[in-house]
Amino acid sequence: MAALSAWFWNEKFWLPHNVTWADFADPAPGVEYPKAGHLLTALPLALGIFAVRILFERFIAGPCAYILHIHAEVSRKAQQNPVLEKVFTCVTKCPDSRQLNGLAKQLDWEVRKLQRWFRHRRNQDKPTTRTKFCESMWRFTFYLCIFTYGFCFLWQSPWMWDTRQCWYNYPYQVLTPGLYHYYVTELAFYWSLMFSQFTDIKRKDFLIMFVHHLATVSLISFSYVINMARVGTLILCVHDASDFLLEAAKLANYAKYQRLCDFLFVMFGAAFIGTRLIIYPFWWVVSMQGFLILCVLDLLAKRLHTFCCLHALGGISVGESNFCTIVIVDFKFLTMLCVE
Repeated sequence: MAALSAWFWNEKFWLPHNVTWADFADPAPGVEYPKAGHLLTALPLALGIFAVRILFERFIAGPCAYILHIHAEVSRKAQQNPVLEKVFTCVTKCPDSRQLNGLAKQLDWEVRKLQRWFRHRRNQDKPTTRTKFCESMWRFTFYLCIFTYGFCFLWQSPWMWDTRQCWYNYPYQVLTPGLYHYYVTELAFYWSLMFSQFTDIKRKDFLIMFVHHLATVSLISFSYVINMARVGTLILCVHDASDFLLEAAKLANYAKYQRLCDFLFVMFGAAFIGTRLIIYPFWWVVSMQGFLILCVLDLLAKRLHTFCCLHALGGISVGESNFCTIVIVDFKFLTMLCVE
């Protein structure tokens, strides 16, 4: 197990050259770096967020839905039938004509009656408009609050205005309380979404959303452990900037305010394009590209220096050795230009 852990957390893969995990283990007094243990706080916090969601949907979102005349639809329940229930849960929810004919002979039912039973049974599993309204109101509230907090935090952070600050002195960047709270709260929220998938009504996109939440949790966790939290906060803020508008448009749709829904959806589209298709790729990702170029060129410079030293031992002349040194200096100068 220890060998597997050592292989997975290989410093050559996760950290820059000449940096080890031990460098983060014992920082100077008053200095704190991100540690994997910090992420354990997100698990009990996720349970707390899940509990808050239940209370919010019951005592705040529910009454709001009642005021807006959004009631739970009473769907017609399918007739109790163990054979059809087993087929529905274990085989298929939408049987084809061959399966319907076989069931019709087995139960002595008409095919039309079987089709009606499966339609009613599928409708039983669909969330009501009231349920969807309460869920969207909870997400709207959280996304708006976390975006407001993240934007206010980043407004005072130098790396929001100069993305090169994300990479200055990396990875020895001090962890601030505001950054820690922002990261752990976001991580806890996505953990809570994973928990709620198993208690909510199972939907068609269950597997897709589960993979999405799992990928998000992984990205947040690993970026924190390797201290890429600065650029991580920018990415989180960019993604949250349009999410609450989408949830607001859903709320207006469920309440049947169509003009407001259309307006909010246009606002969402503009925010989505502006943040995720313009700001994210053309502003913040550029800073990361500069950092990657710096790492690659610096590594090549080190390899070139080693190559020159080996050949110098083999009899390279003084002029050739000086030429290699000049190449290395020019290489690093070009690296700085790429970052600038």
